[in-house]
Amino acid sequence: MNNPFEFVLIIIAMVFLFALLKRRMENGDGRGQEPAEESRENARLRDEVSELKERIKVLERITVEKENSLSREIEDLRNR
Repeated sequence: MNNPFEFVLIIIAMVFLFALLKRRMENGDGRGQEPAEESRENARLRDEVSELKERIKVLERITVEKENSLSREIEDLRNR
């Protein structure tokens, strides 16, 4: 290996090979989870997102009600 470019190409090939082997060992998804684990995790995350959306709706409703009641109180004070 007198040529430094050959050395660089060999290192690049080795890195590519090890990355490919690592990817195959992790079942191709990058996390190494089984499909059943993934589906359970996805279901849990969907449930959590649904709960958070419901909470946001409640908070929006509370905020709007407070704004409406505050504006009514201001109008009542003006009318006095």
